[in-house]
Amino acid sequence: MNKLPGIFFALTLLGQIQAQTSDKEIIHSIVDGWHIAAGEANFENYFGLMTEDAIFIGTDAAEVWNKTEFMAFSKPYFDKGKAWDFKAIQRNIYLDPSGTIAWFDELLDTWMQLCRGSGVLKKENGKWKIAHYVLSVTIPNEEIDPVIALKKERDSTYVKALIKQ
Repeated sequence: MNKLPGIFFALTLLGQIQAQTSDKEIIHSIVDGWHIAAGEANFENYFGLMTEDAIFIGTDAAEVWNKTEFMAFSKPYFDKGKAWDFKAIQRNIYLDPSGTIAWFDELLDTWMQLCRGSGVLKKENGKWKIAHYVLSVTIPNEEIDPVIALKKERDSTYVKALIKQ
């Protein structure tokens, strides 16, 4: 019996697993570095880790920015030497089979207390870059009613404005 096809398959599979592990480690470093760049108010490093067509979605319903818009919004904070300081407590990373798209979710320690971030990275010219990021505030289920009451009026005004568009 020839064992070479089985060995070849096992080595190929091992190589793919190692590549994914390596990509996951790289992605962890990139996302951590992105958060660190914000904490250090390093504008160039922060936005350099994003694709040119990146989208950032913040905690406010109106905060949906392309990279240029997000740079304009963020620049005054970075210029003052104090942007935001998010530290990942936990992160899950997933890779598509092609190895060119990854997505993640993370829990963050922030000035807003616990937040959740999720994002998508694309591999461009052999380098991973953040293409999409969503930041949300976590709310315990048993505390949702007071939060709904707090935002009800503003949300209804915002929804009416969106419907008119």
